[in-house]
Amino acid sequence: MDSRSNIHPPAAVLRSAGRTRRGLSILAAALLLAFGAAPALARVKIGVTPGSLADSVQVAAAEAGAQGLAVEVVEFTDWTTPNLALANGDLDVNYFQHQAFLDNAVRETGFPLKSVALGILPNIGLYSEKHTSLTALPDGAKVAVANDPVNQGRGLALLETAGLIKLKAGIGAKATLDDLVANPKKLTFVEIEGPQLVRALSDVDLAQGYPAHYVNAGRADIAGKALIYSGIGDLIYAIRFVTRADRADDPEIAKFVAIYQTSPAVRARIDASFAHNPSLYSLPWLPQAAPSQSSAR
Repeated sequence: MDSRSNIHPPAAVLRSAGRTRRGLSILAAALLLAFGAAPALARVKIGVTPGSLADSVQVAAAEAGAQGLAVEVVEFTDWTTPNLALANGDLDVNYFQHQAFLDNAVRETGFPLKSVALGILPNIGLYSEKHTSLTALPDGAKVAVANDPVNQGRGLALLETAGLIKLKAGIGAKATLDDLVANPKKLTFVEIEGPQLVRALSDVDLAQGYPAHYVNAGRADIAGKALIYSGIGDLIYAIRFVTRADRADDPEIAKFVAIYQTSPAVRARIDASFAHNPSLYSLPWLPQAAPSQSSAR
């Protein structure tokens, strides 16, 4: 046999190989049409408010990305828009509100929203730059409280615990300023958007506030100096991961929540947000989380 036949295949073989390559290309194209391209990276869009919540979620988002789950974090500066955006489908989940706030929002709007997991349980306090004790508050003192009904109720309940006011019997955290039945010091009240309470401190005698808001505003020294703190064992005030009801069992959201709740880096970020003072918060998803009691001075 001529050795050249091993180097130059017959034309029929070349034609057959060409048809095979074209056939493989057609088959590959058909498979792409049938099954689509490689699946896109799973994505979750979460709405938060600035401070300890946004900071800790950003840490969890970075870890999620390394595990194949892309997380987009959207910050809101108010407590109304995150639920509207969630209900409209602009978010997959939000993380800024406790159960009492969520229950009130659902009653008012009819949005089909549902709590799916626990987050941080922050303490609240009554703060003052002008007075060093509750007994030093003068008659007619100006007091700043949250303007939304749920957080206002929590602040008023703490004022009652402090002995400064008396509320209707049994009203509890649902109280508003209309539910005062005794105000012996004739306190005057200023209603302020919750996230802005920290900025009002210098303008009033006493202000309801969240310690993490002071830390976020660069005033960590104030965060641990409330004249009284609420107890932090009441789970109704733990911040919740909230979804639309039809997404409550979404596996991607569940994966992100699991990363948030188990990550040592997230816990370190939360601790830093609370000025490394564990008396100001708890992590209620942990079985060893223990409630603390109110204290006053």
